[in-house]
Amino acid sequence: MTEAGRQAEQRLERAILELLERRGPSASICPSDAARAVYTGDDDGWRALMEPARRAARRLFTSGEVEITQGGRPVDPADARGPIRIRRAG
Repeated sequence: MTEAGRQAEQRLERAILELLERRGPSASICPSDAARAVYTGDDDGWRALMEPARRAARRLFTSGEVEITQGGRPVDPADARGPIRIRRAG
């Protein structure tokens, strides 16, 4: 991964944690929320950040900072298929 790619993924990790911090303790976000927060354009270019946002969420899951959910239940991101949500671990 390039240095620019690493920096983008670190921005996504920070965005995920900041978005969760601003919400209630049991609130969750979609990876698209982080992608939109990081993207600087005013078009739909944030969509290209969706997979990097999901990777950022998986790294935060591995470090124990967040949970990945589907249907409101925690799932292992390796097993998740389809839309996911991210919430604080706890």
